[in-house]
Amino acid sequence: MGSTSDKIKGTANEAIGKAKQGIGEATGSDRLQGEGAVQEVKGKGQKAMGDAKDAAKDAIDRAAAAARRAAE
Repeated sequence: MGSTSDKIKGTANEAIGKAKQGIGEATGSDRLQGEGAVQEVKGKGQKAMGDAKDAAKDAIDRAAAAARRAAE
């Protein structure tokens, strides 16, 4: 999975998780609140994974550019 899809899925899971928590609070459903909290954390993890993939790609690109410059 690419970094963009990780970030999109993460954002969606965060939003759905927050919504579930809100509905759970409004209806008094501890189960729904718990599911929402878990889904929100999952989303944050997915977004962090996307950010890490971007950072790794940027580091690799910078290292490759430096290697090309050194070879010239």
